[in-house]
Amino acid sequence: MKLLSILDEDFQNYKKTSMFICTPRCDGKCFMERGFDSSICQNFDRLNCEPIIEVDNKVLIKRYLDNPITSAIVIGGMEPLLDPDDIFHFILTARIYTLDPIIIYTGYYPDEVVDFTDKLYDLHNIIVKFGRYVPGAESVYDELLGVTLVSDNQFSKQY
Repeated sequence: MKLLSILDEDFQNYKKTSMFICTPRCDGKCFMERGFDSSICQNFDRLNCEPIIEVDNKVLIKRYLDNPITSAIVIGGMEPLLDPDDIFHFILTARIYTLDPIIIYTGYYPDEVVDFTDKLYDLHNIIVKFGRYVPGAESVYDELLGVTLVSDNQFSKQY
């Protein structure tokens, strides 16, 4: 899988200690749809200053399983669902070794990624956080994730 970075222990994106996998692509839909420039995005500058790395799915999963304090995997950072096949194959590989939660942070809404989410129902314990960042929106606590999301249009769903 192509990545920007891996954080072995993340405490911000899920209620349990997680490995955070940062995907390497983003189309800027959050700010462009609203007529803003990329300066409102905390992540967008990372696209041009960090090299893309490629890590085998089994290596990522072994790294996760070898860490005794992590109990979930979060995929996000940019827009994971620009590469839905990579994400789906990672999940399929992970499910060989663990049924721990896998959380995907996407700016898409459910109706925009039906082809992807329809494939998740049989994979168990997959959570998708939906919704774009909206500047100035109220934050909202998400019970399923156990974290506060930055925009009140964002929500999660379990598959």
